[in-house]
Amino acid sequence: METSETKGVWGRLREEVLTMADSEPMLASYLHATVVNHRTLEDSLSFLLAGRLASSYFSAMSFREIIDEAFCASLEIQEAVRCDLVAVVERDPAARGFAQPFLHYKGFHALQSYRVSNWLWLQARPALAFFCQNRISEVFGVDIHPAARVGKGILIDHGTSVVIGETAVVGDDVSMLHEVTLGGTGKETGDRHPKVGHGVLIGAGAKVLGNVQIGDGAKIGAGSVVLNDVPPHTTVAGVPAKVVGRPQTEAPAFSMDQKLDGE
Repeated sequence: METSETKGVWGRLREEVLTMADSEPMLASYLHATVVNHRTLEDSLSFLLAGRLASSYFSAMSFREIIDEAFCASLEIQEAVRCDLVAVVERDPAARGFAQPFLHYKGFHALQSYRVSNWLWLQARPALAFFCQNRISEVFGVDIHPAARVGKGILIDHGTSVVIGETAVVGDDVSMLHEVTLGGTGKETGDRHPKVGHGVLIGAGAKVLGNVQIGDGAKIGAGSVVLNDVPPHTTVAGVPAKVVGRPQTEAPAFSMDQKLDGE
């Protein structure tokens, strides 16, 4: 179900792309084929992702069949796609409207592709889910296990070298930057990855390791190594990470303020 924030995303995206095609004729054919010629946001996104993920041994048509199946079957994915796109536009100052991140941001592309692999995992199709995970990692430089649980309204800024492990859980409205790892601490098995609450901001290069709880509204400083639970609405930083203050807002993911509190 569309919210007030996500209502009309497809219409606004299409208008921006039409304007872009008029201003840059060399891209017009690509823009029409990718966006303008499609009836819905899901149709356009499946075409775009399939073209990115295709290879010499697995065609774009085959990928598109998989993506379309997931999009059509899951209203949850449809809502998440819109919430994720709105999150990029609202939180990333480099995003100039909807068209730019939709067409070009590999963090957004990797996240939506993960949502397909996660749907396959939940449908008890692990071989295809793992195949998609591998291809997503190769193409976008983002490695998210298909069993990981990721909420909606997620910003993965830049995307490069983000890793999210099998038993990780990421709440709604989380922002993370490049080179973030939500990983394990070694050879332990079972439930071994972080659980990240809602509204959390994870700075570039931060490593959160083990089955630790990151409370709602927490902030993790860039380059930190988190090995212990982080209370809600707390800022941690350092190696190993220690409490250094409290965020200035209830949900630092929205403000994207990377400074340590009090600076």
